[in-house]
Amino acid sequence: MKNRVPILSWPWAALCVCVTAGPVCEAAPPPEPTYWQDVRPLLRKRCTVCHSARNVSEVDVSGGLALDSYEAVLKGGKTPVVKVGDSGASLVVRLILSTDDSRRMPRDAAPLPADSIALVRRWIDGGAREGRKPDNTAAAALTPRHVRKRDVALPTNAVPPANLLGAGSPDRLQLALPVGPLAPVTAVAFSLDGKRLAVGTYGHATVWDLDAARPVKVLTNVLGAVHDVRFSPDGSLLAVAGGQPSARGDLRLYRVADWKLVATLGGHADVVFSVAFSPDGKHLASAGFDKTVRLWEVAAHRLEKTFTGHADFVYAVAFSPDGKWLASAGKDRTVKLVDAGTGKGLLTFSGMEQDVLAVAIRPDGRQVVSSGFDSGLHWWDARTGRQIRAQPGHGVAVHELAFSKDGKLLASAGADQTVRLWAGDTGAPLRQLTVGSVVYAVAVRPDGKRVASGSFDGLVRLWDPAVGRHLVTLLAVPGSDGLDWLALTPEGYASGSKGLAALGRWRMAGRAVPAPVVWKALRQPARVTAAVRGQPLPAPIFGK
Repeated sequence: MKNRVPILSWPWAALCVCVTAGPVCEAAPPPEPTYWQDVRPLLRKRCTVCHSARNVSEVDVSGGLALDSYEAVLKGGKTPVVKVGDSGASLVVRLILSTDDSRRMPRDAAPLPADSIALVRRWIDGGAREGRKPDNTAAAALTPRHVRKRDVALPTNAVPPANLLGAGSPDRLQLALPVGPLAPVTAVAFSLDGKRLAVGTYGHATVWDLDAARPVKVLTNVLGAVHDVRFSPDGSLLAVAGGQPSARGDLRLYRVADWKLVATLGGHADVVFSVAFSPDGKHLASAGFDKTVRLWEVAAHRLEKTFTGHADFVYAVAFSPDGKWLASAGKDRTVKLVDAGTGKGLLTFSGMEQDVLAVAIRPDGRQVVSSGFDSGLHWWDARTGRQIRAQPGHGVAVHELAFSKDGKLLASAGADQTVRLWAGDTGAPLRQLTVGSVVYAVAVRPDGKRVASGSFDGLVRLWDPAVGRHLVTLLAVPGSDGLDWLALTPEGYASGSKGLAALGRWRMAGRAVPAPVVWKALRQPARVTAAVRGQPLPAPIFGK
């Protein structure tokens, strides 16, 4: 028999005391809310992803409003958003109560719960008190920390003559740039004509003109990390996908002609990790950590369908060559095929033991290739779902797969610091490109004659896949005076912005050497553009 709790055990006794004590035990009214103790935690969870001091200059992201400090909230944006003592007349309250989805805040997210709205109103009506500001340690965490610039070391094969740069045996030159640590490059994509390369990293996307071997645009009005970039088939649009984890996905369309933001496609409640245009460019598919794949009508900027077949994060999405079906890969260890018109599930490929990070469809539409943390490449029959082959991959995670337009070449990006090239029909290994850093992104130029890799070290490398030759390394760093950039060939030839070149220090065998002498021989933009075109370069000629 179970022991019963005595009636006069201590909780009941305390209740009796309170009952008999009358007013002495009445609950004290809750303290008036303050910004730092009550309101800011709510704003950090739901609002400051966009409305922060870091984003305030990017009006497309923040609307010019920051909410991550007490002073910023009272200041407002173009107009004040808080009228102290009157929540009903405060713009911030009207926006969070709006029934118009295009105006209600938080944008592209579920409305604030009733208790959160009540808290904001009670804070404003009670005088919008600041409360106790966090101590110095906590306050320091609220503002961007000054990160000391570390050297990014770029090796070359250039060897100067003996005694030209001082005593000691001549050795290969190395360029050191104090711009690190660089954010990893997590997305690369060629335009259909192969003349542009879009690159995504944390906080911005950079577009390179490959004919000139220089960047033509940096897009900073993005939210969080950029995880994917894709040009539309006609080259008129660039889709940029990313967002803030567990807060909001970000999917934006830019017009390539003038780089204007033409649409923000909201709806994903978590990071957008992958996007794909339909072959006719009329639709865009997006895959997110909110476990959904979404289909958008590009011209109308309208959500058309939401597919919910995955049980966890969706890492990758691809369109079939005829645009009639989609393939998606997920953390639930499956690849799913879905009818793009009806949303009906067609096939599920399973049997992988770990997360499936990447999926690619052969341009003939007959086969699907997937890979991920289990590292092997799995080839599937797109009509029957039968596994055609499973072959060893990188031995570690494969982050992305990409076919050439003719289907003859398949490239894979690996955590083993390599890009591997495979025959697109048989899967036979062709060659290995040694990157030297974990590779997160890979793209094949439509004609199959160039491969681009993006890696953890923050660098983009262009390769000639026919011979496995590294052609050029690209680096871009947004600075206070614009974009600093550099293009460097393995032979040592360089072109770049004046600011970044001025920061560069040349070394040989670990010791500094006179930079003017080196730059005179190696700063040759024409050689760099020749390298991008695949032309062999002669060894540099050094002079006093």
